[in-house]
Amino acid sequence: MDKQFLDGAALILGASSGFGEAAALELSASGMDIIGVHLDRKGTLPNVERIVAEIEKKGRRALFFNVNAASAEKRNEVLDTLEAEQMTVRVLLHSLAFGSLKPLIAETERKAISQSQMEMTLDVMANSLVYWTQDLLRRQLFDRGGRIFCLTSAGGSRVWPSYGAVSAAKAAIECHVRQLALELGPYEISVNSIRAGVTDTPALRKIPGNEEMIRMAKGKNPWGRLTTPEDVAGVIALLSHEKANFVTGNVIGVDGGEFIVD
Repeated sequence: MDKQFLDGAALILGASSGFGEAAALELSASGMDIIGVHLDRKGTLPNVERIVAEIEKKGRRALFFNVNAASAEKRNEVLDTLEAEQMTVRVLLHSLAFGSLKPLIAETERKAISQSQMEMTLDVMANSLVYWTQDLLRRQLFDRGGRIFCLTSAGGSRVWPSYGAVSAAKAAIECHVRQLALELGPYEISVNSIRAGVTDTPALRKIPGNEEMIRMAKGKNPWGRLTTPEDVAGVIALLSHEKANFVTGNVIGVDGGEFIVD
């Protein structure tokens, strides 16, 4: 966006690629400082450094943490730093994409998803949204009138081979959004899920059969193309505007109409 109209800080969980990266760049261009939480090995850290440099070029602050966002200990370390830096959060974006892609049923126990893998997927991709929100509120680090966004997908209500645990997580995070919208109303904090269409991200490329998913999405999308991270980031920035504060508790499709086409 050319015109800056936002202020404050955005806390992005999963800020180093895909939707999180695009949102970090869009929100910083719109006037926000960016607090990024990501988990990267040495080989992908140059991309994180590039993102930080782009944010700082826009005259915004970039405070990034290379830690496991699903760890209670690391979450507290991040929030300790925010308190020390006297930073509060106006926008929280949950964009964590890490889970098991094993089938629920398989011919051997080893090939099927385990209890620990199922619980990890739900914890990282859904429940962690609740825990971050709880701690931000308890520490009085969430600005009144703030925004919470999470990324969901058609998988919240549709199926794909080996997507069972992630599908469950998407359905769960949509439920969390509805409940948080109810409970955070008195704080004037809006909470919404963004249901992106099929998007060519590193997370998508890990799903078995992703080439077929891409082909099918291009074939049925009214726009004739895939959703992009920038499509989603633009909507997040628009909904972060103060005039959108009464939009809450929704699953908002950003997919060019892909979901409605059978």
